[in-house]
Amino acid sequence: MQFKHPELLYALFLLLIPIIIHLFQLRKFQKVAFTNVAFLKEATLQTRKSSQIKKWLILLTRMLLLAALVFAFAQPFTSKSDAFKTEKETVIYLDNSFSMQAKGNQGELLKRAVQDIISNVPENENISIFTNDAIFKNTSLKAIKNDLLKLNYSSNALTSEAALLKSKTFLNEKTNTLNNIILITDFQEDESNIEIKSDSLNNLNFVKLNPVNKNNIAIDSLYISETNPTAIELKVTLKNSGTAIDNLPVSLYHDDKLIAKTSVAIEREAETVFSLPTNQIINGKITINDSNLQFDNTLFFNINKPSKINVLVINGDDDAFLKRIYTNTEFNYTSTPERQLNYNLIDKQNLIILNELNSIPVALTSALKQFTNQGGSIIVIPSKNSNTESYNQLLVNYNSAFNDLVSSEKRITTIKYSHPLYSNGVFEKQVKNFQYPKVNSFYGIVSNNLTSVLKFEDDKPFLGQHKNAFIFTSPLNQKNSSFKNSPLIVPTLYNIAKQSFKIPELYYTIGKENSFDVDTEMQQDAVLSLEKDNISIIPKQQYFNNKVVVNTAEAPTEAGTYAVINKNEVVKNVSYNFSRTESELAYKDLSSLEHATVSDSITEIFDTIKSDTKVNALWKWFVIFALALLIIEMLILKFFK
Repeated sequence: MQFKHPELLYALFLLLIPIIIHLFQLRKFQKVAFTNVAFLKEATLQTRKSSQIKKWLILLTRMLLLAALVFAFAQPFTSKSDAFKTEKETVIYLDNSFSMQAKGNQGELLKRAVQDIISNVPENENISIFTNDAIFKNTSLKAIKNDLLKLNYSSNALTSEAALLKSKTFLNEKTNTLNNIILITDFQEDESNIEIKSDSLNNLNFVKLNPVNKNNIAIDSLYISETNPTAIELKVTLKNSGTAIDNLPVSLYHDDKLIAKTSVAIEREAETVFSLPTNQIINGKITINDSNLQFDNTLFFNINKPSKINVLVINGDDDAFLKRIYTNTEFNYTSTPERQLNYNLIDKQNLIILNELNSIPVALTSALKQFTNQGGSIIVIPSKNSNTESYNQLLVNYNSAFNDLVSSEKRITTIKYSHPLYSNGVFEKQVKNFQYPKVNSFYGIVSNNLTSVLKFEDDKPFLGQHKNAFIFTSPLNQKNSSFKNSPLIVPTLYNIAKQSFKIPELYYTIGKENSFDVDTEMQQDAVLSLEKDNISIIPKQQYFNNKVVVNTAEAPTEAGTYAVINKNEVVKNVSYNFSRTESELAYKDLSSLEHATVSDSITEIFDTIKSDTKVNALWKWFVIFALALLIIEMLILKFFK
């Protein structure tokens, strides 16, 4: 028991007053003579004894009455903490990711959580609430109630660990505050681990919202599995996190027109194939009917008019191997000897290859420097008789320089699998033991920041990259190298060309760093925009001579197919979808979690917090006790004989 005004307890010394009065109240009894002496003696003893008991009872009740009044004015209370002296801070993380669309006992998890917060948090209490895409700091429920009721689902998703760390940033650094951190989420499985250390400054409260149904079917991905002169095969992958289904309809739309429909049986994963005509623009979407999570029931994609990549090869040696790689179906291939080069062609290219030139003219060096500054890519393949001085005049623009030719056999043994040239499905696994290509001679290279893509056995670079320049350190002709016969040559040169002009993919994932190129001419100060229905977005973009590089990350935030607009003209289309990482309804086990209060009820957590900080005032009970003692004293005086 604690006291709001403990200084008033000094008044308990007043209890000495009735004691002193009682001790000095010496009443004398008068003797009266009577014939029956024995009878009078007995009556006198009985009267003295009764009077003494009555006085002690009155003394006791008056002392208790006075003590009760003193305690009542001191205002006693009970509490688990010094709540009346402590400033309180409450931070709430409310998960509004797509997995919170799952239904609990009283509807969607997010909607029910909002209602429970509104019901349990006092309207004027100072709180901070944050979601995956919104922050309400140092505010009151009354001020943000409408915002919470309108809260929508977000494609952004914080891990449990990130949410906990972020919540601590909202707390003041005061040492005398009572901090309550509340995480309200379904604690879906993610890559983070919740590790909580003992923290005396913060009370951690985890509310794990549990769906009643963990079944969910998602359209996971799609890709073009096969192409022929008349048709494109589009393969769709579906995933199921619940019970098996024998007959799931899958529909294919072009715009809003149904063009194909099929059904699949799915246990954990299934695939289905649609056939589309070649060379036809498709603004497509794949849909399924699933009553659980809604965000992954539709996958948007688009197939634009085919765009070819412009490749110019300036030859000093045979380019037959390049012609076999850069075929007419995907590339506009131009080949010319160095002496017959038309410099007007350079600005129209996406990729320029210097194929074993003995010397690089100064004019070509200047043109290539300008070309790469404007976003173009180059591949440098030296000749065995290269004039290193002329080469270095070009390579200095890429912080590199050739040394003298080294006539020594070397094997190409190291592949950087994480490099963008090879990271996108080129290798099913990392190969450690294969038939290594070799060279008979190579140039030493000096560079400050050259990224090695392929390396010799002594870790010296065979192919290096600096931004959009790719530099081989050895001639590739048959006499000097077996690289032409290696399986590495096709994905290496093919992907360099593909990256020189990034044709929009079938679809992109919202929230990731996405980049694509648009082949269009623009006037000065003009910009491209992405438009869908009533949505218009101006993305980050950079204009070069022959293309516009468009980058998107935070926008768009809504899934769908967007038109790329240049001066009211649709240049092409690009599709965006939400990430499927939350489609798998698997959740963390918090049963072994320490140093935190875990519950499946928001109301229960808030009741616990209120009980921890509740002040139980006791002064009323002491007033009632004092009144009761007063009545008891009056009864003793009136009825005790």
